[in-house]
Amino acid sequence: MRERNTRLYRLAHWPIWIWVFFLAPGPLTFTLFAHGLGRGNLIWLAAVLVGTGIAGLRGQLPGVEPRPYILRFDEDKPNPLYRRVCYTFAWNAVLSFALLNLSGLLIAAVTGTWYMKQIYSYAYFPVCATILLLGAAGALPRVGRSTKDEGTERRYFYGSVWAVVVAQILLLLVWKTLPLGKLSVFAGTLLLMGLAAYRGTLPRTRPIVPGELMVAD
Repeated sequence: MRERNTRLYRLAHWPIWIWVFFLAPGPLTFTLFAHGLGRGNLIWLAAVLVGTGIAGLRGQLPGVEPRPYILRFDEDKPNPLYRRVCYTFAWNAVLSFALLNLSGLLIAAVTGTWYMKQIYSYAYFPVCATILLLGAAGALPRVGRSTKDEGTERRYFYGSVWAVVVAQILLLLVWKTLPLGKLSVFAGTLLLMGLAAYRGTLPRTRPIVPGELMVAD
């Protein structure tokens, strides 16, 4: 059983949380992909680097702790506030952009007009606020008050991450090269990756039985 996280392991997890919080202001992130890195992006990135760096040094980022917090997947332990906050914002990064991009693709397929800028300007913050409220209420996987259901909840989290990240990357690749079919590529990838996660064939998406040690995965 791994009783302590190595420095390399902790350092490797830091960029994950940099990316999660860097994506939080959706309209600003939209300008990054639409127009390139601007002053606002750089200022926000600097703030995120400082904030996550301090949290990481204090061991208050998931995976950046000096030692693993969860050693058995069915332990009924209190879920620390930092984990609940981090995973809530991670769910926002996963769900908000996927939902808004899917909406934009659907609207464009029906109307023949792109409304991505308007969607991010007017719809992002209501979607984000809804997800943050669900997280505050403990209604999202991995953000509850207890870690008792970690063995199954982690499947939903990592499955969603795999599906959305791969779909977003493919969408970026075909954005300029594929005149038609972007919706099919994006939605199809989400569906296929979701199915693979459901079957437990993707990393960290298999079910963990009660009592199984963290080292088992």
